[in-house]
Amino acid sequence: MELNSIGLIVRDEWERTAKIRPYVELDIYQIMPDHFHAVIKILDRRWGVLQYAPTGFQFKFRSPSYGLGSIIRGFKSASTKKINLLRGTHGLPVWQRNYWDRILRRHEISRVREYIRNNPSVYLDE
Repeated sequence: MELNSIGLIVRDEWERTAKIRPYVELDIYQIMPDHFHAVIKILDRRWGVLQYAPTGFQFKFRSPSYGLGSIIRGFKSASTKKINLLRGTHGLPVWQRNYWDRILRRHEISRVREYIRNNPSVYLDE
């Protein structure tokens, strides 16, 4: 499968994700005509999000901008802006509102990578 100009934007923005976020490591990914699969590794647990502010003692507030939601939001936002600029469709949505995520266990990684790697052939057989 060869990427068109929109696919190239998605690829470039996804790869830029690891360049602008030193705590992120990209694993396998696959860009499809109507969806995207990827495995991402967040390298340092210190970047986690403090969900509830503790009371009764001092704490250092940590920005939620290091979480998976922020990473995906930034990727979708940047790629949407560039895609809409290319198409001349300012403000139109490109991505679904949410995304599907899950934590992969070590024993699952190989199977998930294989699924992502083979996804284009499954798509083309339909």
